[in-house]
Amino acid sequence: MMESHSDAGSDPFDDDSSSEASFNDAEDQSNRLFQYPPDTDTTVVEGSGSDAWLRNLTDEEWEELGRNIANHSRVEIRLYNGAINDHKISLFCRGLTRSSITKMNLVENGLSAAAVQSMVPFLQSAKNLKELYLDDNYIQSEGFNELFRALRDSPIETLSCDYCGIESIEVDTNYSPKLLTRLDLCGNNISTDGCRELAKVLQGVDATLKYLVLRNNKIDDGGVDILVDALQSNTSLTTFDLWGNDSISDQGRIMLLKLVNDISFISATLHSNHTLTSLDVEDMNPDGSFDADDEIQRHINMATEISRNNVNSWNNVSNSEAAGREKVIKTQLHSEIRAELCRLQDVHQSLYSEIDPLHMPEVLSLIGRHHDQGELYL
Repeated sequence: MMESHSDAGSDPFDDDSSSEASFNDAEDQSNRLFQYPPDTDTTVVEGSGSDAWLRNLTDEEWEELGRNIANHSRVEIRLYNGAINDHKISLFCRGLTRSSITKMNLVENGLSAAAVQSMVPFLQSAKNLKELYLDDNYIQSEGFNELFRALRDSPIETLSCDYCGIESIEVDTNYSPKLLTRLDLCGNNISTDGCRELAKVLQGVDATLKYLVLRNNKIDDGGVDILVDALQSNTSLTTFDLWGNDSISDQGRIMLLKLVNDISFISATLHSNHTLTSLDVEDMNPDGSFDADDEIQRHINMATEISRNNVNSWNNVSNSEAAGREKVIKTQLHSEIRAELCRLQDVHQSLYSEIDPLHMPEVLSLIGRHHDQGELYL
């Protein structure tokens, strides 16, 4: 008779061993997300929706992952391309009771405004988060406005919400990120009303934004007029990208040209915006150049290049006075360039009509020194 081993050979700890193995397997699965790049103190948590094991994490494991992150001093999150959804991110953020996340990349996950609402408690307490990327989700206007308010007291510097279905924007300057330097909103449906709200971020002595990217939206000349008005006295924004807004006509582009080099008077040139060092409104060619016959963009580029060349290298701040003088010398005192700018900006008065005769010898000396003696006979 064959002996039965059902009892005699059984391990009394089999059930516990199986439970422990299951726990360790789950922990190993979660740990697969953690990476430790050499020569850095940053821990990277990375995963894609194409990773089957990541898709199979349980609700408990997502929450546990959030708690595990708290054990690391500096963390960068990269969960993209379907790695996380509205439900999973609510669990993940629930576990982030204490976080040292510095950068969070959640692009292409199909997240909605509900996901942003789940993130609010984390965002309000995220004292180290400097960069947040939510491109190619569908948070829409509701999600963006909630996000902007939630980041009020955070150290966030970069916020990117490209292609997120955003149409209307609500900006309350009392509930806006105080340290934000870069805002990317490409590929949304922002129009004139949205520009009116964004103008609030650009106004005032406390403006911090240095980069504003609004490519491929629904901005027209009315929106440009609002933004130009806000930028007249702005001294923070250095890069402004508007290309791909097909409703901006030559009139709107000329508004932008006058912003960086108003040719109507010497005093107007001196008081133009000299902080902007990059202003694109026309589509670039594949090699990064612009069409030779696009004279408006060409003159914009000339003005912003002068501003760029007059940025102090020691503190990266524009020397507006020096930039203004150089614009006067290179454009007001150059007959051919001034004629082009006057035609574009519909200016008809003579340069010399506003110059005090007592200063004329000095002006003529400047012209001869910078543009050769031939200019004196034109």
